[in-house]
Amino acid sequence: MKFQHRRAACTSTLLALLYCLPASCQSAGPSAALPDDPGYLQQQAAAVGGDSSGTIQGTVADAHGGLVPKASVTLEQKGRSALRETTTDSGGHFAFANVAAGTYTVLISAPELKTFLSPPIVLAAGEHYELPETALPVVASTSVTVSANSVEVAEEELHREEQQRIVGIIPNFFTSFIYDAAPLNARQKFKLTSRALIDPTAFIGVAITAGIEQSRDTFPGWGNSDAASYGKRYAAGYGDELLTRMFTYALFPSILHQDPRYFYLGPSNKTSTRIWHAVSSGIITRGDNGRKQPNYSYVLGTAGAGALSSVYHPASDSAGYLAGLNVGVGIGSKAVQALIREFVWPHFTTHVPDYAKGKTAPPATTP
Repeated sequence: MKFQHRRAACTSTLLALLYCLPASCQSAGPSAALPDDPGYLQQQAAAVGGDSSGTIQGTVADAHGGLVPKASVTLEQKGRSALRETTTDSGGHFAFANVAAGTYTVLISAPELKTFLSPPIVLAAGEHYELPETALPVVASTSVTVSANSVEVAEEELHREEQQRIVGIIPNFFTSFIYDAAPLNARQKFKLTSRALIDPTAFIGVAITAGIEQSRDTFPGWGNSDAASYGKRYAAGYGDELLTRMFTYALFPSILHQDPRYFYLGPSNKTSTRIWHAVSSGIITRGDNGRKQPNYSYVLGTAGAGALSSVYHPASDSAGYLAGLNVGVGIGSKAVQALIREFVWPHFTTHVPDYAKGKTAPPATTP
């Protein structure tokens, strides 16, 4: 009997102690994190309203596993310009701190290595995202591999090129300051060309050209004394611009798999090499496979546009004459324009990424 009384007394004492425990201790269940649990600190931060910003970080290496210091890393968000830019440290590591929740991509580039664009990164509030180690392949001098990823990289580079303007006004869309830029597909070539054709400066340029032709009585079959003759020259001038650009920058480059852009060589190369690179751009271009090729797209495009323009030019101007005139004038003017693109416009073009500096010169050889 004494034993039973003692057991009852102990039971009553234990129940009384449990009743006196704080409610927070009583409600603690299996899901509560212990102090040595990795999620413990996150739960505590959430309980006191901690910082909701996150981090995106990663490490950049080359195809052989070597770490890549000073690689350019850009954090971007769809529909917006580059948010932030940084470079990798001596260990190839980069980090973007205080990043708000959202969907991002990371663009990584380094000299003589292919540009990398990450898949979309969906960052939750307070998340610390580690990008898998990125291995950048060495740029091959003989070919360019076209893949789904290279199309995405080309789209991102194209978006940047569409923002390039000389003194912030005149478009400089067809200059690629990234010498090893990803090739454009047919849709992207038509997109870039169309963007240039509807830019306000295109209409202003045609208006000025038509005025000069009016004063010089170019194409005398239209006269030069009234608004109607000016209107004909303006319409014909825009028609010439439309046909020439569409044929030389979009249609034939798509059919023949050639790139219509001018690839900036940059000050790391010899002046004589840069001059030849610019002057020869009318007859030598880069194929979508990365190799240099005769510029069939430009020759056929200017000839075709000139011949077709005979439909709306005065009857005295034959298709053959206009085709030949277009080719001759086009190649000559392209050489002059390319020289300006190489040596002058880079100093005045806005929205060019800091890492886009043309072609990296090959290392000097020692005897």
